Amino acid sequence: MPKTPRTAPVAADPTSELFTRIRSLIESARSTIARGVDLVQVHTNFEIGRHIVEFEQQGEQRAAYGDALLTLLSERLTAEFGKGFGRSNIAYCRSFYLAYRERVAIVQTASGRSALASGTAPFQMGQTASGQSQRPFTLSWSHYVFLLGIKKAEERSFYEIESTQQNWTLRDLRRQFQSGLYERLALSRDQEGIRQLAQQGQTVSRASDLLKEPLVLEFLGLSEQARFSESDLEAAIISQIERFLLELGKGFLFEARQKRFTFDDEHFFVDLVFYNRLLRCYVLIDLKLGKLTHQDLGQMQMYVNYFDRHVKTDAEAATVGIVLCKRKHEALVEITLPKDANIHAKEYQLYLPSKEDLQRKLAEWAKI
Repeated sequence: MPKTPRTAPVAADPTSELFTRIRSLIESARSTIARGVDLVQVHTNFEIGRHIVEFEQQGEQRAAYGDALLTLLSERLTAEFGKGFGRSNIAYCRSFYLAYRERVAIVQTASGRSALASGTAPFQMGQTASGQSQRPFTLSWSHYVFLLGIKKAEERSFYEIESTQQNWTLRDLRRQFQSGLYERLALSRDQEGIRQLAQQGQTVSRASDLLKEPLVLEFLGLSEQARFSESDLEAAIISQIERFLLELGKGFLFEARQKRFTFDDEHFFVDLVFYNRLLRCYVLIDLKLGKLTHQDLGQMQMYVNYFDRHVKTDAEAATVGIVLCKRKHEALVEITLPKDANIHAKEYQLYLPSKEDLQRKLAEWAKI
């Protein structure tokens, strides 16, 4: 047979790598500029709120303006600068300052103090007079407008920290709030753990820090009344894997679905395999539609044992197993698993929970 002539290899474009690097620089610069513009708006609105509050506090004559002050300011600013200064936005500026007024207490130079007193200095963040570090503003104005609707300061602080650390969009923030993320995490923690949520956000240093209940999967679009299989549930999760990772929490990476391993000439399949880079451990998830059984827990124990003995390295932490089920029986879990087992049974639901119910449960739990 005649030999097929070899095609000469196509020379790599020497400018491709250069283009990639420059493209990355431009994208990074645009992102930085956009964030900078957002922060200028946030700082400006904070200062607008400060001036309004200070005006209101200067004697009865000025206080007599009342609500008419915001309307008057809105009309004059809109006439001068156009859109963006409606009465509601001016009211948000005032509320914003009142909610975060402790952040104005910073150590400044003598010239900085005089400039601030005259109202001409740009807003800066630093330390309080006592030397205590203050958290700077890091989110967009739209984020802070949403946060102002959260009445409890501890909960508001938690969502601000998480939005910053996780780089949540406004849509992500709204969804996490509506799903009661703060309450669901708080219910799995003691009083000190709840305080840490408000001060540090969700910290992940041990397997229990990953857990919350229920896991809310409303984004899958599956109806509670509809009939579907475990395979359907798994496929729906895979199709929405980014949103599922968001719901799981910090540090999760997706590795595989239906991960096969063979033991004693028999094949076994783990529904979903993840890796948590913060804990440096595998996290195995098995999906169950019905009520949890002791066989489900025993099966997960075998999966975890196999990964610990044959998959993970010595440098990695112990594997975590989660059986995600529609209904669980606490007594069954306690009697089946030893106390130090790295196996957990957690419920899921296909609709957003009632925040009122979660808050009521949290209040009841706090009294115990």
